[in-house]
Amino acid sequence: MRLLVIEDNPDILVNLVDYLGLKGYTVDCARDGLTGLHLAATQHYDLIVLDVMLPGMDGFTLCQRLRQGERSTVPIIMLTARDALDDRLRGFGAGADDYLTKPFAMSELVARIEAVLKRSRGGGARNLIVGDLNYDLDTLEVRRAGQSISLSPIALKLLAILMQNSPAIVRREVLEESLWGDAPPDSDSLRSHVHLLRQQIDKGFERPLVHTVRGIGYRVAAH
Repeated sequence: MRLLVIEDNPDILVNLVDYLGLKGYTVDCARDGLTGLHLAATQHYDLIVLDVMLPGMDGFTLCQRLRQGERSTVPIIMLTARDALDDRLRGFGAGADDYLTKPFAMSELVARIEAVLKRSRGGGARNLIVGDLNYDLDTLEVRRAGQSISLSPIALKLLAILMQNSPAIVRREVLEESLWGDAPPDSDSLRSHVHLLRQQIDKGFERPLVHTVRGIGYRVAAH
């Protein structure tokens, strides 16, 4: 198994490379986001261990670039010293498969790597399922009760974030930052997109899946 470790702290990087090497992994490494993106986009890896705070390009942006620009499905475990819920949600929203907060035990990281690799080998495609709603992240095909649903690019991104965090609530500011960065179009844009998504996902079905949690955010859940 070949791994890419993207981490700017030299001490942590050396420890990661040495420990993972002892566990039988072949490890490449990068100490900044731009180098990491280049390696991830041009080489084959079975999994990427990605730090959030990186020079050149942060881990959230790098993860989004791989998922959207490069259409990469390589599993990604994000590392961060920040343990706030918003940061974890942002990581999953960017397309991360798992999230580990520093400091961590090397044995836990290896266990996470093995679990993520096992999941990724299990079915090939990455499917999100909530109730009778199915979203294939590889083909971008959305189906509810077997019925195909056509969504705009921004609706696809919004739905992915909500389904990846289901049944938890995703706060408005987390969604806005994931969709538009620091400059959302206007205060009603998110509400408008959620309204359209609800029309496309729930219209014609008895049980709604897209829910508004007033004053907090939104969730996709079967109940």
